[in-house]
Amino acid sequence: MTIEKGQPWGTTVDRPDNLRYLADDAAIATALRDGSGHPVAVTGGDLHRTVGGRDPVGREQVLKLPIDLLRVTLDDGEPQHACAHVLIQWPAARGGWWRGPVVMIMNAEFVGDWHVVARGHPNDGRAESCAWDTDFGLRQRWEARRRLPGNQHVPHPQIETRSFRERTWEFDQTMQVRIDGARAASARRVEIIVEPDAATIYA
Repeated sequence: MTIEKGQPWGTTVDRPDNLRYLADDAAIATALRDGSGHPVAVTGGDLHRTVGGRDPVGREQVLKLPIDLLRVTLDDGEPQHACAHVLIQWPAARGGWWRGPVVMIMNAEFVGDWHVVARGHPNDGRAESCAWDTDFGLRQRWEARRRLPGNQHVPHPQIETRSFRERTWEFDQTMQVRIDGARAASARRVEIIVEPDAATIYA
């Protein structure tokens, strides 16, 4: 059951046996879906920062937290999963972040030093998206990037923010897609479906 407003999230439990400690979002997402059944503790990455940055290493008791996952389908490929975020942009050769559309799809709040969405929660049953229009100018992009570490967003007609449970983006040109910080593939169509309560982490 996803978190409800005003309700506590997670429970304190004894440290499970065979607990794996992972500090990389892509590795965390892979481990949560590898079928081994081994529990996963987060010690770094953007999901870890979002859930409070607590270090579980050496603790006899840890927090057990249910989280949502993002099911990501690129064009007609096999679905992949993200635990923190999906980033879509032009390839670097065509300008990357500085030209063309940019889409940040967030299950976590952070991308590195950037505080992209203050209301992002990894167990609320939805994802947040922040999209820059193709016509968003170079100066505006510089200013937006400068403000991202402090979550100092300024409303702009060429920036769209939305909450969603399922959404598809289609582009005229091939886009570069990164899933949890790892280069996934290039695609023109990206489908994201939120899978509520899809996994459990320890922190």
